[in-house]
Amino acid sequence: MADELKTVDVFFSFRSPYSYLVTPDLLKLRADYNVEVKLRPVLPIALRAKGALFDDPQAQLKVGYILTDAFRRAEFLGMKMAWPSPDPIVQDLTTFEVAEDQPYIYRLSALGIAAEKLGKGIDFAHAASHLIFGGTENWDQGDHLKNALADAGIDLDALEANLNIEDCLKEVEANQAMLEKAGHWGVPTMAFNGEPFFGQDRIDTLRWRLDQKGLKKAD
Repeated sequence: MADELKTVDVFFSFRSPYSYLVTPDLLKLRADYNVEVKLRPVLPIALRAKGALFDDPQAQLKVGYILTDAFRRAEFLGMKMAWPSPDPIVQDLTTFEVAEDQPYIYRLSALGIAAEKLGKGIDFAHAASHLIFGGTENWDQGDHLKNALADAGIDLDALEANLNIEDCLKEVEANQAMLEKAGHWGVPTMAFNGEPFFGQDRIDTLRWRLDQKGLKKAD
């Protein structure tokens, strides 16, 4: 149980702007506290539970607000923000129809799983999401991802050498069940000791809880 109490599970989507915005804070959390910060990739809501947002009669209003707020939050945090090109989910943002063929998100999620197995999950999430949301056009082409990961100490070729996407996606499904068990459905959610902290702006609350548990590293 002691080890479990020192783990922060991060439920993360590679299509979520808020997941992107939390990544610098996750690196700082790992540096400041005696906890293992574990990446738990889940599929975006458009694939995982489309009806929860995109089938709602007020979907346009909700999506519009999310975009407005995410860009505003990025400006507040001093972070670059551009809607990804290409979008990690192939979806018509007028009708919200999701394409059957999804060439990006399954690979990204599987790579996140593989990186976590090497103890590099949060580093992968930080590097990949900054590439995707940081304004790099055609982030999926050429050596963009390879170079971004190399800066984080991750060898993309080695990561992909034994990548089994089907097996990794089974773990993604398990993460989704774990997210629900933790008491939430959205991303990013950080779970510690059975308690969910939902949203990029709940890191301070999580840090407060870790302080209560005496987990802050000595200066």
